[in-house]
Amino acid sequence: MKIVTKTLEGIADIQIFPIIGLIIFFIMFVALLFFVSRLTKNQIDEFSHLPLDDESDLSNEKIDSFNK
Repeated sequence: MKIVTKTLEGIADIQIFPIIGLIIFFIMFVALLFFVSRLTKNQIDEFSHLPLDDESDLSNEKIDSFNK
């Protein structure tokens, strides 16, 4: 661990990278909150049924392929 610590201490301006990472995380989090807050009730209902719809569609496709 000393090798890593000494190497990182030798790099100039290394302390800026955690700040940049925090800023990127914060911007993405705020954008996600904004996106979710703008969803309508119909979109939320549609998204909540997506996993169930995929499974039923796949099972129907398998049945149709066997019937042909």
